[in-house]
Amino acid sequence: MPRHIIKGDTVIVTAGNDKGLTGEVLRIFPKDNRVLVQGVNVRTKHLKPSQANPQGGLLRKEMPIHISNVSPVVDGKGTRVRFETSKDGAKTRVAARDGKVLHTLRGGR
Repeated sequence: MPRHIIKGDTVIVTAGNDKGLTGEVLRIFPKDNRVLVQGVNVRTKHLKPSQANPQGGLLRKEMPIHISNVSPVVDGKGTRVRFETSKDGAKTRVAARDGKVLHTLRGGR
């Protein structure tokens, strides 16, 4: 199944508590249909004191969000993505808003 979002894309959150925030995709979890976006869906984990960390403390960490809640950013606005195949077999991701080429997935034959 083609992915509309790939690692390294700049995306905007379209739904949820972090709606409107933008960030870079750090990782994709294809089995869960989730993405990890830098600075989005940050949760606080409480750490117990241990030998490695004698004082304990708080750890702020990004958590994955569903891929349907983000869309790629082109010129500061979110856009949908469509796929185009050229005559030589190259498959490219194209922004539906203005037709800009986002990324070439496969080279031609």
